[in-house]
Amino acid sequence: MPRSRALILGVLALTTMLRPCGGQDDIEADHIGNYGINVYQSYGSNGQFTFEFDGDGEFYVDLDKKETVWRLPEFGQLTSFDPQGGLQNIATAKHNLDILIKRSNSTPATNEAPAATVFPKSPVLLGQPNTLICFVDNIFPPVISITWLRNSKPVTEGVYETSFLSNPDHSFHKMSYLTFVPSDYDIYDCKVEHWGLDEPVLKHWEPEIPAPMSELTETVVCALGLSVGLIGIVVGTIFLIKGLRSGGTSRHPGPL
Repeated sequence: MPRSRALILGVLALTTMLRPCGGQDDIEADHIGNYGINVYQSYGSNGQFTFEFDGDGEFYVDLDKKETVWRLPEFGQLTSFDPQGGLQNIATAKHNLDILIKRSNSTPATNEAPAATVFPKSPVLLGQPNTLICFVDNIFPPVISITWLRNSKPVTEGVYETSFLSNPDHSFHKMSYLTFVPSDYDIYDCKVEHWGLDEPVLKHWEPEIPAPMSELTETVVCALGLSVGLIGIVVGTIFLIKGLRSGGTSRHPGPL
């Protein structure tokens, strides 16, 4: 493989594998992590081989110490990663990107205001486990924070979310899930933070419990039901009598 193509592949792999951790405050993150499915490529006398990780975090780079911290010590025995070289390549990639932006006369992307909707996965029954879904659409750029609140307090257990999914207009959408047990005293909010919003947006959800009927309503319903039942009995009796009479008349033959 030509050296230039190998360099481009290496830069793309590094910028994909490494990203600051810290959500919307990436610039203040204290480490860079390695997440997702990563492909390692090696070129040598033994040819090319690839290695895919299963999607869990394999390692992260401590920015203060500038060293690799493996999630499991055994990972460091199977492969290696040079944090100094990785950080230098990221800086080089950012520098080259700035140059390309200036040469193409591109302007910074406009921050769009995302739209959020909250709904349950299944019909809500009190006391029965369910899942709340927070669907956030029109995300651009794809940097966002989605969190859950129960009775105005943060919830972290039972929360998971999808990756960014692209839309035809090149914006993105994302879904966050919260497993919960509905009750008549818990209320939930999906909190969305994004550069396109002047302030965080809260999408409220609480179970809709039918209001109990008043005594007057219950009396009216019972009276209507009783009236319908009596009318049905009367009508049925009339039809029965008519049927018996017509049947009795048909048994007597006419004069010959």
